[in-house]
Amino acid sequence: MLLKKPFLVSLAAFLALSSASVAKASEAVAPAIATPYRLKLFHLHTGEHLDVVYREGEQYFPDRIAQLDRFLRDHRTGDEKDYDIREFDLLHDLLAKLGLPNAEIDIVCGYRTPWSNSYLREHGHGVALHSQHMEAKAIDIRIPGVSSAKVRDAALSLQRGGVGYYEQSDFVHVDVGPVRRW
Repeated sequence: MLLKKPFLVSLAAFLALSSASVAKASEAVAPAIATPYRLKLFHLHTGEHLDVVYREGEQYFPDRIAQLDRFLRDHRTGDEKDYDIREFDLLHDLLAKLGLPNAEIDIVCGYRTPWSNSYLREHGHGVALHSQHMEAKAIDIRIPGVSSAKVRDAALSLQRGGVGYYEQSDFVHVDVGPVRRW
């Protein structure tokens, strides 16, 4: 059987398009690789370190979230509270924004019981009466090697909650409450 040149060109074009369509379809069906969300933390008051992948893709790991809750307990009383998981995502995204996804974050203060919050207020530490720390929605942080001003600016750019800048004490407050700054 003798095939004419225009037919062969059309056949070749059809096969090329079909192959490209099949390749694109297989890419669309292939499962996406779940991005790990890792936090490396050092607590300045307890001396503890934590390195944990608490989420992959959209899947959170309750046992690892519990490790974070324990790590961020009120260091004065030992009391724990379930943290708002958006706070962990905020820390993760803040490190990404700074271009330091594997950096360790120094924790100045995590969860505070009402007693601890009151104690700090009474002793003149500039603590809010209804602090987001008491709701387990706030963390005061430093990132070694990064100025607190740079951390503040990166946190503000995310527009994900409150950002407090404490230049004299060299830390930044980040919370997942209403967007505001001080």
